Amino acid sequence: MTTRAGFAAIIGAPNAGKSTLTNRLVGTKVSIVTQKVQTTRFPVRGVAMAGQAQIVLVDTPGIFQPRRKLDRAMVRAAWGGAEDAEVVVHLVDVAAQLHDSPADRKAKTDVESIVEGLKASGKKAILALNKIDGVKREDLLGVSQALFETGVYSEAFMISAKTGSGVEDLRARLAALMPEGPWLYPEDQTADLPARLLAAEITREKLYLRVHEELPYAAAVDTTKFEERADGGVRIEQTIYVERESQRPIILGKGGQTLKWIGQKAREELIELLDRPVHLFLHVAVDERWADKREFYGDVGLDFDV
Repeated sequence: MTTRAGFAAIIGAPNAGKSTLTNRLVGTKVSIVTQKVQTTRFPVRGVAMAGQAQIVLVDTPGIFQPRRKLDRAMVRAAWGGAEDAEVVVHLVDVAAQLHDSPADRKAKTDVESIVEGLKASGKKAILALNKIDGVKREDLLGVSQALFETGVYSEAFMISAKTGSGVEDLRARLAALMPEGPWLYPEDQTADLPARLLAAEITREKLYLRVHEELPYAAAVDTTKFEERADGGVRIEQTIYVERESQRPIILGKGGQTLKWIGQKAREELIELLDRPVHLFLHVAVDERWADKREFYGDVGLDFDV
């Protein structure tokens, strides 16, 4: 039987739902999902199976107008993921295209910049209108037509990454577009992410779930130690970096309760994902220049020299 395998990059503005879609297509959690924009900092590869086809999904960082070095590195990583893929899916939050709040206007600007980037690349993309729940059909068709007229799309899908509506059709189409060839990963592998990086991502997700109101996304998690133990478990030591001393007590919480909650939730999920005992130790450090350090970029696959 003929097998197929290839790469499909999912690009879009921050908060378009890329990580949710990646997780939905794969059928398990490979990318962290929070209500913060710009959660995904580097391309995460999820492996989705559809019959005899293997689709390696590249969930890229959101493409937006970059202001600082970290922003520029993230945007470059996103376009890099798109350039290397057989298929590009441009995911658009349809609701943001229909409303006029400051956040919606920013999302529209980001979508326009992606359209310009696609024009410059000469690469056709699949348009996926996301978050269609509760949106009128004529509004969906209006947004789809306006975007299609830019000339950068080959076809369009209406989906809800959250509920799964329309996602199977998209998966089947991606499978059909994959070139013939052997699978790139074992059938039961769902992600291509080193365990120490995955551990840092899980902790960062729990951090944002707990303190997203008080803390801007100026925080990073670094796995400083990942040691196998004789009992079959693993000892993981991590440092949570914040930019200012005033942010440390936010993460610690009263009597250390917030940090304890973050560690407990991260440990529970890591036990499930790694399928073995996990001993997790968290430390909070202040480093106002963590986003300017070369070693941080290399660890997460970003280009420091942007």
